[in-house]
Amino acid sequence: MAGSPEELPDLTAVRAAIDGLDEELVALLARRERLVRAAARFKTDAAAVRAPDRVEQVVARARRLAEASGGSPEVAERVYRAMVAAFVDLELSVAELPGEAPGGGAAAP
Repeated sequence: MAGSPEELPDLTAVRAAIDGLDEELVALLARRERLVRAAARFKTDAAAVRAPDRVEQVVARARRLAEASGGSPEVAERVYRAMVAAFVDLELSVAELPGEAPGGGAAAP
């Protein structure tokens, strides 16, 4: 691939570069999922899983990293909030906490 996106010759090349990047992102998400599953072992209740203060720390860090990298802090925040919400749901299901179900509701009796 060329040194920068501006050097890519056409839309096909840009899409191929995006596809390659998506492969890396999905692999990183899988690594993150394994860590989330590991973290679930140490949490004893849904509040520890949801951890709103930690969510805000993660989102703020993502915004700073995006800005430092020349990206949009707003896009980073939206992506991270969606990703964290998905991982919270996963972690709630993995942790098998009494009385809890993914999505923030109580488990069905």
